[in-house]
Amino acid sequence: MRTMKNLTITVDDAVLDWARVEAARRGTSVSRMVGEVLADLQRREDAYARAHQSWRNEARDWQAGESTAAILKGSMRQSPFIDERELGNTAGQ
Repeated sequence: MRTMKNLTITVDDAVLDWARVEAARRGTSVSRMVGEVLADLQRREDAYARAHQSWRNEARDWQAGESTAAILKGSMRQSPFIDERELGNTAGQ
């Protein structure tokens, strides 16, 4: 079981009123709803960070000189459905 920590926040009265109504509508507490909102934000930020890191790695590979065409050509060579002659390899002709 995860340990849960308490968190004290300060919000405008109107925000708290809305949060109470929204939590009741969802059948939960304000505390749990805020926790879920923060957990969702964390998941989205983590996903963004992973996507950004992946993009940076791909950009680094591209800048290292391996063009998209070369990458695709290499991956197509591994396919049993691609004829080497279609890739411009004249040595096999």
